[in-house]
Amino acid sequence: FLKPVHLRSPRSSPGGQRRHTLPASEFRCLSPEDAVSVFEIEREAFISVSGDCPLHLDEIRHFLNLCPELSLGWFEEGRLVAFIIGSLWDQERLSQAALPLHKPQGSAVHIHVLAVHRTVRQQGKGSILMWRYLQYLRCLPSARRALLMCEAFLVPFYQKCGFEALGPCEVTVGGLAFVEMQHPVRGHAFMRRNSGC
Repeated sequence: FLKPVHLRSPRSSPGGQRRHTLPASEFRCLSPEDAVSVFEIEREAFISVSGDCPLHLDEIRHFLNLCPELSLGWFEEGRLVAFIIGSLWDQERLSQAALPLHKPQGSAVHIHVLAVHRTVRQQGKGSILMWRYLQYLRCLPSARRALLMCEAFLVPFYQKCGFEALGPCEVTVGGLAFVEMQHPVRGHAFMRRNSGC
């Protein structure tokens, strides 16, 4: 599973001894205990734009209990600043049934939500987190591709992350229409041999 990655060394005290401090920056899978922090970031990010959240608190807890290994959180000084939550899906395209489900035998990772805390937006954190997440998926033997649905204005962002548009998504939420996008997860055996997965 994902190992925490520290981007900066722990601070040292004036006497040269290390103080026990939280890592400056850490990436790790989320746990059910993170659900409230996740929901607070998601609610602020989405309600102002679309009036609703992709996942409600009970759904976040549901996925973090069922498949925490398909989530990734970015923590700075112990505080969650960005996250992705996914689950496995077993069909070629997303359908309405994909919204609440985790299909353990599936080979497509359905990315339900990516959100960044309002205080650290416009810093490229969403792109960095998505890149790390896609690299991490290459370590999972079952993952063959990543799927997501987004509103049209977000298509250029996900294209820069390497996703391709598949066309209109059959899923609708509260009258909103979405574009379905996918990203292949390639080179499983090679990546596992050479990435420490």
